Amino acid sequence: MSGAHSPLVDLQCEAHTYPDGTVGVHDVEFSVYPDEVVALVGGNGAGKSTLLEHLNATLVPNDGELVVDGTPITEDNKAHARKEVGFVFQDADTQLVAPTVLDDVLFGLRNYGVPGDEARERARKALATVDASHLEDRIPHYLSGGEKRLVGLAGVLVLEPSVIVLDEPLAGLDPERSHLVADRIEQIHEDGISVVLSTHDLDFAATVADRVCVMADGNVVGSGTPRQVFYDDALLAEANLHAPSAVRVARDAGLVATAQPVTEADLVSLLTEANGLETVQNPSPDGSGHD
Repeated sequence: MSGAHSPLVDLQCEAHTYPDGTVGVHDVEFSVYPDEVVALVGGNGAGKSTLLEHLNATLVPNDGELVVDGTPITEDNKAHARKEVGFVFQDADTQLVAPTVLDDVLFGLRNYGVPGDEARERARKALATVDASHLEDRIPHYLSGGEKRLVGLAGVLVLEPSVIVLDEPLAGLDPERSHLVADRIEQIHEDGISVVLSTHDLDFAATVADRVCVMADGNVVGSGTPRQVFYDDALLAEANLHAPSAVRVARDAGLVATAQPVTEADLVSLLTEANGLETVQNPSPDGSGHD
């Protein structure tokens, strides 16, 4: 891993045009640094998935360069990008290929020639990391959407990447499964792996991200901390986005003059503090300050 201030992934993409002539992204500069969670947000068709697929050389720029852990990626060394940058696709079925969950997580290790016993040990450890050990002998096809997402995550974790990329990790999941997947993402980050994810759920982005990048029309049009981005009305309007719930509630309640909450926890803390101050400043009718 490179130094703390050097990017793990550095993409300079002047353009990527699909065979039908559709321009996926253009003029994109995007980097991922050690020990961060980056959320990529934007409307449908903004270019989020296209950008993400460039980060491990699934797609390559028509004009530009991808550098992973200091190594420029070419046609001859795409395997380096795919080992260092694990990709969990939105449609988990596209990467679940083996007859059992354990076999599926083993798949990448076998491709890299890892011996059988070591491979099984690492696969079981990866499943345990995402709280999916109980799925080891299950057939992937019959798993729920959330379970498939966790198995796909284990399948990239097992290769010990520097960065994990997740395309819409909560898409199609019910609240319970969404909470489970979000918890696993936070645990992976705590274990020292940088995370890049795209999401339409700005409440989720506000909760997990250190940095938010906003996309519109195939380009990154703004970035910053969740607070910087989600209180930038012009930026959100450019990307056709609505601020997270906590931001909207705080504005409606007139609470943004002294604080700028971006998460539900921020908002609860602010309201609790405001309520406590009101209780002190408005004593009981008998003047004692007690109810």
